[in-house]
Amino acid sequence: MADEAPRPIIVIKRKKAGGGHHGGAWKVAYADFVTAMMAFFMVMWLVASVTKEQRAAMFEYFKNPSMEQGKSVKAAPGQAGPGGASTSVINLGGGMDAPKSQTESKEQGLGQPTSVEEARKLAEAAERKQLESLMEELRQAIDKSQALQPYKDQLLLDITPEGLRVQIIDKLNRAMFDSGSSMLKDYTTQILVELAKYLNTVPNRISLSGHTDAKPFGGSGKGYTNWELSADRANAARRALLSGGLEEKKIARVVGLASSVLFVKEEPLSPVNRRISIIVMTKHAEEAALSTDAPTPVEQAAPPAANPAD
Repeated sequence: MADEAPRPIIVIKRKKAGGGHHGGAWKVAYADFVTAMMAFFMVMWLVASVTKEQRAAMFEYFKNPSMEQGKSVKAAPGQAGPGGASTSVINLGGGMDAPKSQTESKEQGLGQPTSVEEARKLAEAAERKQLESLMEELRQAIDKSQALQPYKDQLLLDITPEGLRVQIIDKLNRAMFDSGSSMLKDYTTQILVELAKYLNTVPNRISLSGHTDAKPFGGSGKGYTNWELSADRANAARRALLSGGLEEKKIARVVGLASSVLFVKEEPLSPVNRRISIIVMTKHAEEAALSTDAPTPVEQAAPPAANPAD
């Protein structure tokens, strides 16, 4: 048997493909995930920033998603549109407009005031209401009090920009003070003692001012004028209020105005110009009364002037 020819040895080598980028499919999935997360956080931000009314409008708008696209259908506000969805416009405004406070939203027609301004207005309104309530209480007390009834015509109550004003005026036949004196009549003291009970019921501080008529002071004291007399009478009223139980810290100002603020300008010598005014001040008036002009740094640093007598 003839020798057979050796068969060739065939070696098959297969090339293994490298890992590569797996076709980039993972990038698409990751991009979708990031987009979904961004959309989720946008929705969460919108839901947190809009008001309750706006959220209700959004809920009504998306309650039925079968609304037809590309059609403009007019419907009454709040009425269902095509497919049952609401045709109401959802006005979300800007992101900065969303977190408005309730007090701001009430005053949108007044130039969109800041919350600080609105809070100040609300505080002033509440304070005025409190002063009006006090004025009504005083009127009722005067009507019911046997001690104050005879002097009802000498007590005047009104509301001014500074606060509740109570004025005790002089009568021709019933003066509060003796002529040229700062000594209170007994019934004037009684009026002030009764008033002190009601002035203590409010946290506001008060201002006291004394007034005279335009007749020059005829006393013998050198340099003693209606200015000094009116100031002394205001201080006499202060002492009477304190004896009636008024807290001393409630008194913010005591001044004498002489005849500079006449009650009846047409009759400068009328006895009603001689009066004591008590003002239950508003917070704004109190701040204005107690404010002082702070010296500038230059004034603070300046040394005191030398006294020639030293």
